Amino acid sequence: MSVPLKEKYRKEVVPALMKSLGLKNIMQVPRITKMVVNIGLGEALDNPKAIDAAVQDLMTITGQRPVVTKARKNIAAFKLRAGRPIGVKVTLRGDRMWAFLDRLMNVALPRVRDFRGVSPNSFDGRGNYTLGLREQLIFPEIDYDKIDKVR
Repeated sequence: MSVPLKEKYRKEVVPALMKSLGLKNIMQVPRITKMVVNIGLGEALDNPKAIDAAVQDLMTITGQRPVVTKARKNIAAFKLRAGRPIGVKVTLRGDRMWAFLDRLMNVALPRVRDFRGVSPNSFDGRGNYTLGLREQLIFPEIDYDKIDKVR
């Protein structure tokens, strides 16, 4: 499976980065190794079916079965107990990651209302980028009639 974004990265972006950063070896060029897509569900404490709906939504969006994340410790203020399901996540690597990134940049983000670009301040000190989305409806794979709640 050939992903156009991956080919563009290899043929255009890598040589441009090597030239602009003054790198001699191709292995020194920064690259994307994985993407983690997650949905945090505070309402899962009250509504156990919310986890199933989130699993289905994330599976539809990414094409891969998500893992249910559980609380690590008790937090009394949130009425949370250790081991209770509180979200779902998927780790994408390889061609699936490139295909998802391509769909995110070219299809999903342009559908966001009042989209003004992504913030350059969302990088942490280790080169990770964090992007939060308000609703899952920006992905065309999600059918509006089949969702129970906007997450």
